[in-house]
Amino acid sequence: MAMYTLEEKDSFIVLGIGTELKSDYTDYAGMNKEKENFWQAVEQDGRLDALKVIATNDYIFAVNEAVNHKMMYYAGVMTEGTVSEEHRVIQFPKGQYLVVKGEGNTAEEMSNKLTGIAFGQALPEAKNFAYVGGPNATVEMGQRDGVVYGEMWIPVVRK
Repeated sequence: MAMYTLEEKDSFIVLGIGTELKSDYTDYAGMNKEKENFWQAVEQDGRLDALKVIATNDYIFAVNEAVNHKMMYYAGVMTEGTVSEEHRVIQFPKGQYLVVKGEGNTAEEMSNKLTGIAFGQALPEAKNFAYVGGPNATVEMGQRDGVVYGEMWIPVVRK
């Protein structure tokens, strides 16, 4: 059984800078490469730093969301502010969330590990709840003893 909790969360907003993922949703290697390239770009060109300046906390969000039949991926932060760059306001609903905690040597490794546990183990094994779509996110919360730690948040409903 996968290690997870169900938590009630208030609605919240993530301001994100995004890209469309072109790989098939079953092509994990292709999607992971696209995500890796996207993170390198937003870190190098300063767009992520611009978001961090207006963030309400130190969390960095990697958000997956289907928009107009496209698989979108965003780097974002919780904020009430805006930036001049192209961005999307991503509304996460109030309600129950599947929360998977973990860590990795890098933010990318942590995100891949948590996504695998959430979608590969926790959701398939779930008897009392289900993911019915909407944005989901891995949340980089900080570093401890040389590793990155965080959580995956997926909105769910009771079956």
